[in-house]
Parts: sequence; structure tokens; C-alpha cells
Amino acid sequence: MRSIAVRTEYRVAEALDAVSFENFYRAQADRVYRSLAVALADPQLAREAADEGMTRAYARWRKVGALDNPGGWVFRVGLNWATSRWRKLRRERFIPAEAVADAGPSAAGVIAAQVALARLSLAYRTVIVCRVLLDLSTAETAAVLGLPEGTVKSRLARGLAALRAELTEEVHP
Repeated sequence: MRSIAVRTEYRVAEALDAVSFENFYRAQADRVYRSLAVALADPQLAREAADEGMTRAYARWRKVGALDNPGGWVFRVGLNWATSRWRKLRRERFIPAEAVADAGPSAAGVIAAQVALARLSLAYRTVIVCRVLLDLSTAETAAVLGLPEGTVKSRLARGLAALRAELTEEVHP
């Protein structure tokens, strides 16, 4: 009789975990994808990375769901997966400068910002994405990326300075 009660309790816990993960997925999937798309400068790779991160979160949901920031965990897992894939394929992606010239005036500023962000190193882009798009604190960004807080502050300052310089150069050649 005890084994039936244990199995029933386990099934109830699994059902609650599934509902909890489903709520998390609905709330965070698009945000994680958009953040990865900006960080990676490749929407297709970002979609795959976000899906991979979510799949791994689901497989470990009891542990991941208990974290302070499960969305940050999924972002980091997706970022690690994409970085590994890049290393395996040994390729780099750039947004061509012609894309800015071909866009209309209202879209040109957005595309210029995307181009400037894509030209930053992945280290700077990921910190900027975590702080600006994911709205994580310095401590949360450090935890998600596995970096000291000082490194996060330094990369943020340098990355934003490079971004400003690039965008100023685009406006005033």
C-alpha cells in the first residue's frame, strides 16, 4: 500500500512541476529568445539556443525552478550551447553595412544599433543584453554569466562606450 501512495505522490509532484514549468515557459520563452537574438546577432541560432535552454530547464525543472532566476539560467545555457556550436562550426556572423543603407530612415537607426551591437565582442554583447534587455542587476548578471561583479561592470562600461563611439561615428562620419 505504501508504494502506491509514494507513486501517487510522485505523479502529483510531476503534474505540479509540469504546470509550473508551463507557466515559466509562457512568461519567459520570448524574452529569453529576444535576448539571445541580440546577444548572438543571429535570430535562427538564438531560436535554437532558447529551445535548447528551455528543453534542458524542463529536464531539470525541480532544480532550475527553485533558482532565484531560472530565466537567467536558461539564457546562460542557451548562450553556452550557441558558443559551443560556433566553435564546432568555426564561423562568425556579421550584419552587412549595406543593410543600414537599404533600410528606410526610421528603421536605419534601429539597424545601425543592431549592426553596432553585433560588431562588439560576444563578451561585451552578453553583458549589455543581460543588463539592458533582461534588466538584471550587476550581481545577477555576474551570477548568470559566471563572472566577478567587477568584470561585469568593466565590460558594461567598455561595451557601452564602444557602442556610443560606433553610433556617433555612424551619425557624424
